[in-house]
Amino acid sequence: MTKLPLVSSEDVIRKLRAIGFDYAPHRGKGSHVALYKIGDDGNKLLVIVPRRDPVPRGTLLSILKQARLTKEEFVEL
Repeated sequence: MTKLPLVSSEDVIRKLRAIGFDYAPHRGKGSHVALYKIGDDGNKLLVIVPRRDPVPRGTLLSILKQARLTKEEFVEL
């Protein structure tokens, strides 16, 4: 089982953008950033990332679930 590293929200956003996520138009206010991507099945994936340094591990797990990524895939990025 891979242990998630402590990362900043900027690192999370950078990694999600690298795999095809883009900023959601008219979403995200103040301390949150919204990213979206069209999934392989045609559904839109919407991920909300809070601006924190570091992002709490539980929050990061939730972000990975929304993005349909495993911990291992995220660490490899």
